[in-house]
Amino acid sequence: MLSNPLIATVLIFALIALGEWLSIVSKARIPMLLTAMVGFLVMVWTGIFPSDILEKSTFAALGTILIGPAILHMGTMIPFSLLKSQYKAVLISLGGVVVSGILILIIVPLVFDYATAVAGIGPISGGVVALLITSERLTEIGLTSLVIIPALVVAFQGLLGMPLALNFMRKYAKKIQKNMDNGSFTAIDPIDETAATTETEKPSSPLKSSATLKLFFVFAGAAVGVALGELTPIHYTLWCLAIGISGHKFGLFEAKTLEKSNSFTLTIVAIIFVVIGTMADVTPQDVLNNLPAILTILILGTFGIALGGFIVSKLVKWHPYKGMPVALTALIGFPGDYILCEEVSRSVARNEKEEKAIFNELMTPMLIGGFTTVTVASVVVASILIGTL
Repeated sequence: MLSNPLIATVLIFALIALGEWLSIVSKARIPMLLTAMVGFLVMVWTGIFPSDILEKSTFAALGTILIGPAILHMGTMIPFSLLKSQYKAVLISLGGVVVSGILILIIVPLVFDYATAVAGIGPISGGVVALLITSERLTEIGLTSLVIIPALVVAFQGLLGMPLALNFMRKYAKKIQKNMDNGSFTAIDPIDETAATTETEKPSSPLKSSATLKLFFVFAGAAVGVALGELTPIHYTLWCLAIGISGHKFGLFEAKTLEKSNSFTLTIVAIIFVVIGTMADVTPQDVLNNLPAILTILILGTFGIALGGFIVSKLVKWHPYKGMPVALTALIGFPGDYILCEEVSRSVARNEKEEKAIFNELMTPMLIGGFTTVTVASVVVASILIGTL
């Protein structure tokens, strides 16, 4: 029965759905990916799932095809006008990624080896795509025993990042509250995602409103990126990202193009199947053997991101309690960063006016930080460093 592709797909999908439900009810404190990955390992190790259930599902094969279109889609989500107006948030988030990367590259090879450091450095800067790039390369060069490192780094990073960011954000919210009391607080304009992400769009024609045509153009752009990746030394993911960013800038693609072609949710689910598939051959012994390296990378990475955020916050004259959570979005991503802003503003504010002011002050740089780290920096870092193995 489990050899039926639909039944096998539904069983794995059930783990993802369970993870999503737990993430919602826990307000993102329990990462969806953590539940899905650990659940899959437990089911395979206990013999409830056959070890080749992903192959029988065949859904992961679709996910492999969709990686390029998904990265191109990520490129269309980056509004240039907003990045320019929030350049300090961009610099702070990049500073966190750079400092954490330096610490991992210096310390981890001394204790373990260089390959172990590279296995964790891309994913710690936030992102499933960085995990896929890293896992793919490790498998190609025969280092399959290290695949567990990027997988569990991505799964557990939110457990460290979220409480740390929440603590800093609460302290900054108290500072905002104090400034509102003495009249020294100046409210910023809230992020307008609709305006920001449609800056190059024109009124749509019937041709441009076709979901099928939108999806075709995304696949065509991703195919160009993959072809360029084979013809040049640059990884295809960087080409797809560049095509998405430039294509959106010049009006070739709409913002959030996969969402507007009604394909984004299916794309993400299929890619999560690929992520889970990276752990198909992992044994309990692999987890035990690599646990010290995983913990070391998580601790060094979290400390480095917070330290980088602190240093750059001082340089750009932002309060560290405002800047450090922006850097820590590398460990959180969306929608975790948005949920944290909601939780802090709701719990600290004494009235609706304060809640709105605190939320707007926190949300804009946090979302930009997430765009910068998870969408761009993690892909670039993983693509470059994995090529050195």
